Amino acid sequence: MLTEDHRAWGHTASTGLGFTHHAIVDTHFRACRDPYLDLLRQAGLQPGWHVLDAGCGPGDFLPAIAGHIGPRGRITALDLAPENAALAAERVSAAPPGCPVDVRQGSVTDLPHPDDTFDAVWCSNTVQYLDDTQLDRFLAEAIRVTRPGGLLAIKDLDAHLITLRPGDPYLFQDFFRTAGRTPGYARQLLRSRELYRRMRRAGLTDVRQRTVLIEHHAPLSPDALDFYTQACDRLARQAEQLGLSQEWQRLRHDKDSPQHPLNHPDGYISEGNVLALATVPPAP
Repeated sequence: MLTEDHRAWGHTASTGLGFTHHAIVDTHFRACRDPYLDLLRQAGLQPGWHVLDAGCGPGDFLPAIAGHIGPRGRITALDLAPENAALAAERVSAAPPGCPVDVRQGSVTDLPHPDDTFDAVWCSNTVQYLDDTQLDRFLAEAIRVTRPGGLLAIKDLDAHLITLRPGDPYLFQDFFRTAGRTPGYARQLLRSRELYRRMRRAGLTDVRQRTVLIEHHAPLSPDALDFYTQACDRLARQAEQLGLSQEWQRLRHDKDSPQHPLNHPDGYISEGNVLALATVPPAP
């Protein structure tokens, strides 16, 4: 899970994984709130279900999950970073979402739950931190803890669709092509569209997947500008180390600089998100 390159991505939680600190996770969620919640809606969680939020971070999705399953439902949430789990629990206590919620610290590759516990597993922006072996382990664990006929829903970033304007249309593609040549976080951010194949191979049925484009146009919202300028800066630092285009220097400006492309009247940035859904089959 933790590879040497995570330090370069920055914004780490105590786990050392890049972009897992609650401040950056919250900012990203707020920047993409509407399309993220629409993808959750498409997952099809039903009233009365017991749902596991696997990799809940600071708990951004918990109120919306509660809204779908209603007061007869129940949520169990789990995150690897103890401080994120603690913050999620604190937020639930301060603003109860309308159904019972239990938050604990733990790993998605070794779920601390009995077999057939849940009606559904929701996993958002988490499998990007798993290498191929760990991803297969998570799928096996998700199948184990979900009842036959239950739902597994995975939402994650698709880095193929990251692009920025004005600027070189291949800037981000060149970065991920280069950085993704070796195992690590960049390569895992390119794997999302392979989820359906891995889910089928794990034995899940009725596998379906779609990819959506999330776009931000100038003037960007404060949260979008905050998140994407920080993300661009971190990629630019790595691009410089990789000897890539000098155009990356333009992305080292802070969010208030008129020189940053995202502050241009034609500023634009996009990211892709994959939603993969599947049904847990009956036990053999």
